[in-house]
Amino acid sequence: MATQKKKIRYSNGGQSSAASVLTSRRPSEVNEADDGFVEGSVVRITMKNFICLGEVNGYLLPWRSWTYNYIMVRPGPNLNMIIGANGTGKSSIVCAICLSLAGKTTVLGRDDKVGGYVKTGCDKGFVEIELFKSGGNVIINREIHVENNQSVWKLNGRICNQKTVEEEVKALHIQVNNLCQFLPQEKVGQFAKMSKIELLEATEKSVGSPEMFEYHCELKNSRSKDREMENVIKEKTSYLEKTKQRFERHKLDENRYYEKQRHLNAIELIEKKIPWVEYETTREELEGVKKERDKAKKQLAVLKQAHMPMLTKLQSIEEHLKPSEEQMKAKSAAIKEASSKCKLKRDQLDRMHKDIEDIKQAFKMKQTEEEDQTKRIKNIILMIEDLKVVLAEVDKQPDVTPRITEVNAELRQIQTEREKVQKQKADLRQEKDNLSAELRMLEKKLTDMNNVMTMKEEKLRGRHRDTHTAVEWLRQHRDLFSGNVCEPLMLVINMKDHRFAKYLENHISFNDLRAFVFQRKEDMDKFLFEVRDKMSLRINVIIAPTETWSRAPPSRHIESLRRFGFFTYLRETFDAPEEVMSYLCQQYKVHEIPIGNEQTEAMIATVIKEPYIKVLYTKDQKYTVKKSFYSNITSTKNTTVYPSKYLSITVDAEQKRQLEQQMNVCRSKLRDIDERLNIIQNEATALDRRDNELLSEKKNLLESKGKKRQLEQKISTKQDRLKQLEHSGIDLKKAEAETKKKIIAVNSKKKSVVTTLIEQIKLQAKLTMEKEYLALEMMGLLAEKTKLENLCREGTSGLKAMTHQCSQLEESAAQLKIQCKENMERAKSICKMQPNETLPRNLHDAFSKLPNTLDELDAMLNEERSRAESFPGLTKKVVEECNKQAQEIKQLEQELTEKNAALIAFRQKMSEAKEYWLTPLKQLVQQINKKFSDFFRALECTGEVDLHYDNEDEYDKYGISILVKFHESSQLHELTQFHQSGGERSVATMLYLMALQELIRCPFRVVDEINQGMDSINERKVFDILVHTACKERTSQYFFITPKLLQNLTYVEEMTILCVNNSSHMLCSNEWDESAFLQRCQQKKKVQA
Repeated sequence: MATQKKKIRYSNGGQSSAASVLTSRRPSEVNEADDGFVEGSVVRITMKNFICLGEVNGYLLPWRSWTYNYIMVRPGPNLNMIIGANGTGKSSIVCAICLSLAGKTTVLGRDDKVGGYVKTGCDKGFVEIELFKSGGNVIINREIHVENNQSVWKLNGRICNQKTVEEEVKALHIQVNNLCQFLPQEKVGQFAKMSKIELLEATEKSVGSPEMFEYHCELKNSRSKDREMENVIKEKTSYLEKTKQRFERHKLDENRYYEKQRHLNAIELIEKKIPWVEYETTREELEGVKKERDKAKKQLAVLKQAHMPMLTKLQSIEEHLKPSEEQMKAKSAAIKEASSKCKLKRDQLDRMHKDIEDIKQAFKMKQTEEEDQTKRIKNIILMIEDLKVVLAEVDKQPDVTPRITEVNAELRQIQTEREKVQKQKADLRQEKDNLSAELRMLEKKLTDMNNVMTMKEEKLRGRHRDTHTAVEWLRQHRDLFSGNVCEPLMLVINMKDHRFAKYLENHISFNDLRAFVFQRKEDMDKFLFEVRDKMSLRINVIIAPTETWSRAPPSRHIESLRRFGFFTYLRETFDAPEEVMSYLCQQYKVHEIPIGNEQTEAMIATVIKEPYIKVLYTKDQKYTVKKSFYSNITSTKNTTVYPSKYLSITVDAEQKRQLEQQMNVCRSKLRDIDERLNIIQNEATALDRRDNELLSEKKNLLESKGKKRQLEQKISTKQDRLKQLEHSGIDLKKAEAETKKKIIAVNSKKKSVVTTLIEQIKLQAKLTMEKEYLALEMMGLLAEKTKLENLCREGTSGLKAMTHQCSQLEESAAQLKIQCKENMERAKSICKMQPNETLPRNLHDAFSKLPNTLDELDAMLNEERSRAESFPGLTKKVVEECNKQAQEIKQLEQELTEKNAALIAFRQKMSEAKEYWLTPLKQLVQQINKKFSDFFRALECTGEVDLHYDNEDEYDKYGISILVKFHESSQLHELTQFHQSGGERSVATMLYLMALQELIRCPFRVVDEINQGMDSINERKVFDILVHTACKERTSQYFFITPKLLQNLTYVEEMTILCVNNSSHMLCSNEWDESAFLQRCQQKKKVQA
């Protein structure tokens, strides 16, 4: 440490304080304007019955209930170093600052209820803070009540509410919720997790002008409003265009409606004129019918007088014709009867002719059959002669019976050998089936073991997909690495008994369970470059110890611990590769961790007193024994051992090896059996081939031996057939005589039928002649009758026509008269006229412009109707809708004009606000970047701060991006919780806060234990930067909390060192003698030397 003498400042401690704070500067008065304080700096902090939560590496220490009964802390105006061992109460000062300034408990990340910060056993406690302010300091007092978690606030001695305190704190530019100003221990890691947008907002609040963040918020809100206004204008414009299009369509419909109305008016006028034209036409027609009726009556009288003589003569001729017609009918019936009898006889003759032809045809068939039989007899004789010749040749061949006997013997021998081969094949196949079944069973067992590994990989993928992706990449690229590379521990660790998996899994952190283990550092660097830098995967890696620890013996043999119920060490419960086991022994001391049973649990009070046992496991509990470095007090922490999630899936490696060995033996035996089966199969094939040859030869011999017997049988069969044919011959002479006899009999019947037919033909001819004579006579009378009828018909038709004409004309006249009257009434009704009223002048003029004929009017009416029907669905609503849309378009155009003008004015206002915000912001970020880069350059690293945005008008997307590079071989990476280590994040966070130091508007900044995880070189450099920056004149106050500091650091006069100590025998701060303490330290060093 620096040797320069420090001024001593004592913080006043109350009675029986469990913790004491020593300050190395002189006391200050209430207002310290001359001592370098800035507006809002902390002048004094007072705590009473305020809890000091002692915690070391996650273990609650025995002095958890020790509290600040009463203590007063007076920090300096510049850099305040608050140091002390873990658990002494350093962070309680941070809690007091936060809670006294109306900060939320969530900022601290500890107890979420404010009553939890009061000393155990007390009903209430209080914290008080004094803030520097020119013209009179501000004193804020908060009294905390445990019962209802409520607080009583006082501002400068007057009771007030929390809102008043918050407004006063805000007026002094204090932001305890801003991580850029107030960074408690539990929130250090969250700084790197802040998004770019959150970091920008925190920076604006911290170092920007008061208007900067307000302008930013206004721009974000204005941007949203701008989008809304723009969207409204777009929607209105789109709606206006659609309305105009609809208006154009309705305008066309309106014109078509008016055009339709013109056609409908014309139709109405034509329909009014048509009845008048019909009336006039009917009246003219009535006059013409009357004239024709009178003329027709005169012609009818003349025709009746000339028609009487012809009717008398015609009646006389009809009386002579009646007898002749009856005779004519009788003759026709007799002729018809004779004709029917003639037809019957002709049909009989035709049948007889057919019978004669059938008789002749039957005789011809017998002649043909006799000729065919003669030919068959000749062919059979020739075949018998040929067979006899072949039989003679067969008799000359030698006997084949001895050869057949030899072949049969050889075939029996082959059959015996074949049965022997088949038995061998069956035995080998049975053996092969047994081996195949055994191999399948072994493969299934091995597959089940491999499926266990697959289940492990699936669990890894479900919990941490990036690590699983890295495993797959490693398996494909193992050739890139020169040393051993082990997959994540949870995949390569194999428990010997799954019951012990819970102990190992509770003992090893999940980050290590998913970590890759490397034998060589260059392999690890290469892996990180490929997987983390290139593929952006979040993974953990471990370097195995250079010296092996896997076989390191435990400090005590397990037999010496059996009296406590311990039966094994944790290392003996699992198998793992050499590198993994070595790492676990070195890092987690698995070879020193005993596992006990219920007996151990029962004797736990005795077990934890053993000095060599630090960590142990019972059936369901883990016990950790700690000894305080400061007070030599032993503390014990026990936690429940939770069931295993990953390592309980185990594979017996020895069993797997035995399975693979058994599978290799089975496959070897199967190959031998296949070879023997091939040899036997070849032998069987040779036997089959010889058997087929002998069978073929035997068949030929048997055919040769049986050929003579077959020939003799064929000759005998042919001779029998010959005899049968010779005895079954046909007698043609007898058949010819029978045929002639049948024909004579048929001809005799035919003669009788012909005689009867001739008699009927003669009778028919006689009757026909008589009928002809009678017909000639009647023909003369009919001719005369026809002539008279024609004359009468002509006269009668004229008479009838004239009579009918007169009748029709009379009826027509009556109907036309009625129709004229109806047409007149209908015409007046259509025109809405009175019965005695004459046609109005306007209708007369309109009718004069129309045609005067019904045809022309009908054509014109149809044309007008067709034109009117071509405009369907058009009503008066079309006109109303068109007028309504015209009014709407006018209103929309006016609204759009107003909204566009409003948008232009709004954007002009936004542009001004953007200029007021963005330009100072860019300048601010440049200043931060310069400081940040200088600080990193001092560390021989690279760092940049950049204002990040994709679109200048997207104000809610603006953010601050921090880029860092700690190694020469790596590239600039954004500061995140994934790319950098914890120490690297701490360095970057600290330097960013230091870059804000000279720009900051806030009166003080608090950073709690941010140097944890830094290496000594970076910690020393960061400390020098912190001292240089925070100890400048008129800079804001700085609180830096740390449990330890490096030796031989540089200290300056402006620093204030606050040493926090605790113990049951600790002095109060006002009783502390610094000179006596230093003197004792020097004497102790001399004695040790």
